[in-house]
Amino acid sequence: MSPPLVYLLPLTDTGAPDIAGDHIGLPPPWEPYTLRIAIEGASSITRNGSLWTNVPAKGENFGRNKFREFKLTPSFSRTLQIDVPIAVPGTFCYYITYDPLPSLKELSSPTNPSGATRTDTHWFTVAARLSVNGGPLALDSLSCFSVVSKWLGPVSKWDGYMKYIAEKGYNMVHFTPMMHRGESNSPYSIYDQLAFDPEAFPNGTKDVMLIVDRMEKQHGLLSLTDVVWNHTAHNSLWLQSHPESGYNLVTAPWLEAAYELDTALLDFGNHLEALGSPTELETKEDLLKLMDGVKTHVIGALKLWEFYVVNVEAAAGAVIEAYISGKGNSKPIDTAGYMSGLSLHDKAQFLIKNGLKGADTLGSRYSRTIDPVIGAAFLTLECGNPDPKKPKQVEEAKQALIKVLDEINLPFYKEYDLDCSEILEQIYNRITYLRLDSNGPKMGKITKESPIIETYFTRLPKNEITAQHDPKSLALANNGWIWSNVADFAGPKSRSYLRREVIVWGDCVKLRFGDKPEDNPFLWQFMVDYTKLMAQCFHGFRIDNCHSTPIHVGQYLLDIAREVREDLYVVAELFTGSEYEDRKFVEHLGLGSLVREAMVAWGPGELSRLVHRHGGKPIGSFRQELVVKGSTVSSAPSSKPKVNGASDSREVIKAVTASPIHALFMDCTHDNETPTQKRTPQDTLPNGALVAMCDCGIGSVMGYDEIYPKLLNLVTEPRIYYPPPEKIDETTAGIGKVKSLLNRIHTEMGKDGFTEMHVHHEGEYVTVHRVHPKSHKGYFLIAHTAFGPGDHRGDFNPITVTGTKVKVIGSWTLVADGSDEEKEKVLNEPDYLTGLPAKLAEAESPKIEDHGTTTTITVPEKFPPGSIALLETWIPGTDGESLAQFVTSGAEEAFANTSLVDLNFVLYRCESEEKDSSDNRDGCYNIPRYGALVYAGLQGWWSVLKEVIRNNDLAHPICQHLRDGQWALDYIVGRLEKLEARGNKGLAGPAKWLKERFDRIRSVPGFLLPRYFALVVQTAYTAAVERATSFFTEDIQEGTAFLKGLSLVSLQMTGLMDSTSLWPGKKVACMAAGLPHFSHDYMRCWGRDVFISIRGLYLATGRYKDAKEHILAFGSVLKHGMIPNLLDGGRKPRYNARDSIWFYLQAVQDYTKIVPNGIELLQQKVKRRFLPSDDTWFNYDDPRAYSRESTIAEIVQEALERHALGFEFLEANAGPGLDRQMKWEGFTVGVKPDWATGIIKGGSQFNCGTWMDKMGESERAGNKGVPGTPRDGAAIEITGLLYSTLKWVTELKKEKLYEWDSAKTSEGKVITFGMWADLLKKNFEKLYYVPEDPAEDSKYSIKPELIGRRGIYKDIYGGGKEYEDYQFRPNFAIAMTVAPDLFVPKHAIRCLEIADEVLRGPTGMATLDPTDKDYRPYYRNSEDSDDFATSKGRNYHQGPEWLWPTGFYLRALLTFSPPNIETLQQINLRMDGCRKAINESPWAGLTELTNKNGEICYDSCPTQAWSSSCLIDLCYDAAKIKL
Repeated sequence: MSPPLVYLLPLTDTGAPDIAGDHIGLPPPWEPYTLRIAIEGASSITRNGSLWTNVPAKGENFGRNKFREFKLTPSFSRTLQIDVPIAVPGTFCYYITYDPLPSLKELSSPTNPSGATRTDTHWFTVAARLSVNGGPLALDSLSCFSVVSKWLGPVSKWDGYMKYIAEKGYNMVHFTPMMHRGESNSPYSIYDQLAFDPEAFPNGTKDVMLIVDRMEKQHGLLSLTDVVWNHTAHNSLWLQSHPESGYNLVTAPWLEAAYELDTALLDFGNHLEALGSPTELETKEDLLKLMDGVKTHVIGALKLWEFYVVNVEAAAGAVIEAYISGKGNSKPIDTAGYMSGLSLHDKAQFLIKNGLKGADTLGSRYSRTIDPVIGAAFLTLECGNPDPKKPKQVEEAKQALIKVLDEINLPFYKEYDLDCSEILEQIYNRITYLRLDSNGPKMGKITKESPIIETYFTRLPKNEITAQHDPKSLALANNGWIWSNVADFAGPKSRSYLRREVIVWGDCVKLRFGDKPEDNPFLWQFMVDYTKLMAQCFHGFRIDNCHSTPIHVGQYLLDIAREVREDLYVVAELFTGSEYEDRKFVEHLGLGSLVREAMVAWGPGELSRLVHRHGGKPIGSFRQELVVKGSTVSSAPSSKPKVNGASDSREVIKAVTASPIHALFMDCTHDNETPTQKRTPQDTLPNGALVAMCDCGIGSVMGYDEIYPKLLNLVTEPRIYYPPPEKIDETTAGIGKVKSLLNRIHTEMGKDGFTEMHVHHEGEYVTVHRVHPKSHKGYFLIAHTAFGPGDHRGDFNPITVTGTKVKVIGSWTLVADGSDEEKEKVLNEPDYLTGLPAKLAEAESPKIEDHGTTTTITVPEKFPPGSIALLETWIPGTDGESLAQFVTSGAEEAFANTSLVDLNFVLYRCESEEKDSSDNRDGCYNIPRYGALVYAGLQGWWSVLKEVIRNNDLAHPICQHLRDGQWALDYIVGRLEKLEARGNKGLAGPAKWLKERFDRIRSVPGFLLPRYFALVVQTAYTAAVERATSFFTEDIQEGTAFLKGLSLVSLQMTGLMDSTSLWPGKKVACMAAGLPHFSHDYMRCWGRDVFISIRGLYLATGRYKDAKEHILAFGSVLKHGMIPNLLDGGRKPRYNARDSIWFYLQAVQDYTKIVPNGIELLQQKVKRRFLPSDDTWFNYDDPRAYSRESTIAEIVQEALERHALGFEFLEANAGPGLDRQMKWEGFTVGVKPDWATGIIKGGSQFNCGTWMDKMGESERAGNKGVPGTPRDGAAIEITGLLYSTLKWVTELKKEKLYEWDSAKTSEGKVITFGMWADLLKKNFEKLYYVPEDPAEDSKYSIKPELIGRRGIYKDIYGGGKEYEDYQFRPNFAIAMTVAPDLFVPKHAIRCLEIADEVLRGPTGMATLDPTDKDYRPYYRNSEDSDDFATSKGRNYHQGPEWLWPTGFYLRALLTFSPPNIETLQQINLRMDGCRKAINESPWAGLTELTNKNGEICYDSCPTQAWSSSCLIDLCYDAAKIKL
């Protein structure tokens, strides 16, 4: 049994699909599958969130407004997965409701949901399951044939036509409407929607059902018909009973002006001679004379302006009457915007805003007017209360009002003028086309039967039925077409009928549905009955006039239809002119395909573009992601929790990708011109053949294959189709024989999955090569188009295909007589519709030359326009299916014995690391025209390939490089084999697996190598990552992709090096501070970086052994009570970092608390590089080195004792050999405790002993030897870490897990660790806090004149430059995280809020307040300028945004905020930039720093250990919160 199929759809934080594209089209559910919707567990939309979808539950019917709720259970480090079973086709949607996230400032207050917010609605379609006689029919196998039903004659004669259509290889017939036609005889002007054409179907519905059934059973043909919902025949009898079904002067009073104009134009046309206007138009001068008459006798006489303006005299009279009667004070008026002395214009605007009625739409004449009471109130404001005794005052008020009314009318007269201009323009253009243009119908003399215009209104007859209605309801707007055809052009917002913009269909009345069934009950029910009848009879619908059928009407009726036929196939031809609008119709209506047409192409180039658009993916396309979860099917229950329905059994998971809207690509449709009209008859063959090669539904129309000379008139054509031939053979007229072959090949390709294609355009030629992506079998078409006449071969170069064999199936040319005589003869045939004399002739076949690895195809010298050649292709010895199965199998087993060190080699190794492990011989791979990969391992390749695969970017340099040769394959395998030979035996499995897979794909043609190379690399990469993740904790294994990506940085940063280690005589994996800058030799392992990173990269991931190894190694080199900043493998450690020891001690504390039995670490003994409590320096090979040992507990105690005493020393080997930038004074390192407060001060203005350690280097700028950020004094993070350590050892002593409880001061006094901690806590706020309220300054140790920002914590205390104490930097967050009880909570919260506004960037934290005078946010280490502040990058920590403090900031926010989902969501929101950054970085890590506002810093280390580790810390802490 196959594992279940899952389509995975990730969502963004807004609830939108997180895919590259817009439209989501899912396949037919022949077997039910699952749509798995994935949402980040702490996304803001999960707050009291629910996902709602109208996908029906199993056994339930679809309801468009029937939504199921899936509750979203928030989780910070997990991805929520909502499994929606897909069992039925249709169009579906989802949305999410949630409570908006409160602001950061609101987190500390009780949570009061402000009411559910709803995301946008997002749509996806599920294709219908089409089947013929029980066998599935893929949409891409569809070959649809259009017929005009009335030209088939009576249904008794249809079977021969159906046989003929089937023999031509079509599998669906599109019928124009079969219903009882109206007076015009147009199939689309339906007289009775519930009755079939009585002449064709004497037994009505029964006849239709029988023929449709016979078509499928006997001929393998499905049926599709037009449904016409938008209009009805103008003589439909039911309109007389229900005129409310249309737009008339009662239901649409805004059409009154348009109706009067239409009537006046007709009347004018009937009296032309009497009015002195010409009735026959032969020249433009005649038309201009006629238009003069229209202006005078129609526009002028109608006084149309009365529909636009306010009747000044009447309105003024009504207002004055109300004014005199005192009504001006009876109705309140909004006086906003009114003041004495307003200009006339402003008075008019005030009165329009408050008192104008009827402004939105045109109604009857003078329907625009002023509310008399409001007008009276306005006059009261203007003139005061009326005095009946002073008629002059009233008259003056009236005259003032008239001026305002005249001003109000000014824009209305302009509106009228513009509309009149458009009316005249439209009338002129339409008459020109109908009576003068050479390409128009040349209608001749204007008479009553051939009126001056096509009337816009149907006037119902006067009879007993219509007499029951309001006479105004008997004039109904006719349907038509306009350019902006999506709008409701008969609605109140449109003036298209008045402006004569509608290309009207005089035989059809436009139907008025309103917004809902209750607005027009009869019409809705009538159309429901019609729709049900169509769905009962036919397999599919073509929605006629879809673009101007209201979407809500289409939705309602299609829902009804799908209740009748669940797998209804629905197509439409849209003319929206907008891909967005097209997609809206497709998604809202569930359209299976959009009709597209090849005949719209104006030349071979455009035709090739259309074929390319609908032709499928390029040959050699990359396979989209396919993941099999679990290597075996297990019936054993899983112990891992499921999140919102997620499954942990074996599944096939496919990523949901954006889909192109499926096309039904027609070579010609029933309502467009034929090749003979637009090109040449000969082009019928190449045009049809090119369409047949496309990877989509295709179609044609009766008459195309038969070479009809012109588009036939659906309304007036009286003839019927010529009786079909008994069989299709060489004698069959037209291209039927070749069409039969092409259609069958098209069906085969669609069924079997020939989804790849290459299209080439060269001169008049278009070639198409369509292949199967797995078997690599294909069909090759050479088409010589015939857009113009000729008998030439044309220029076309030989075609060379690589690794491909070719066999000719056949070559043909179309010989057709398209002379005017033959056209006339065919068109004058009295009874039957026939084509031009045309026959297929066999053409000379292309020359095929097999050169072993290549094949050349050369078109013969005689290959005239209208010729095609069809060839079959295959790649010998390549079974793509078995090849793909082989290269994707066995990887899990191959990597089963790899260690984390092995995986570091397999996946990573930057240039310097690779050289380090290869005696400087090998580096990262360089791709021509692209550049070097960032890693030698698989991550280097995958960082490039993942985007190439995602975008199917076959033009990428890596693809061309692979096509050119197999060097990349040799490199990957050779590299691992060499590493294995150097002793890395765990690499044997991966090396062997990769070699076997690459050896298998070496024989494929070069154009396919990128696909299979990517498949191998992706499989190996996935297996390596899964193996690595298996070493991590369950929280990470089950965590978000972001958390897993962060955790893999621990693998990235930890590897074996030849140039360095943690020990001078023992080779072990050690942590790099960052890549590539801090990757090898003495620059690799930094004490501060290691112990900031160790909690996240090792402890939280479960890499306890690595953590212990680093703790022991750095403990072994303790000296002066410090650990080195630069370890150098214990050879020449450098002791210049005052903060490193405190991060070390925090890491030891974390180890004892996180690792099972971690407390045992304290008793672990380690040999000492230097003698305990002795500052003597000696080399690592000195006999004293490693001659003594200490426990980790003793090392902790030694560090505390040395700091309690204080110390000062000159660095060993001080001078330029140690640091060529440092001044001599800077080599002196010292710390001194302040026993009045408990803080430890240290450093000087000549060195920089904390992480902000940039030394000035520029002699030019004069900053050499001057630190950018000395931070001497008591740095706030050191104070916090000190307090944390003191509290910890005090607690250990109480639990008898630590031997000591005190240390001695330099004065010989004993200070217990508890007392020391209390001293710090007592003084911390006083020393570091800067109050928001100046009135509280006296409580704190501050100098107000130095304060730059209040409500914060100082960065240091007691520094060499006092103002630097008050600088706002992100270091306070470290202290908040490790020592939260030092802080007053409300102070901490406010400081965090300020930091959020001031310091936090998209990914990092600004290292200095932007308002600070020292703020310089752009770091350029290469700059050597005169600028003292920035030259040689001295501003490294003076504003650039560093990423690792973000982790501590967010941990502090977590610590001081309520433990609820809102806190987690705010924190999650603030990681968005980092999520994006790690996903986009080729280094698969987070950068060291950015410049201002997240701008890229090119001197930053692109992946830094602590940048990722501190966010893992955050995730670890957040996971402990119980919601």
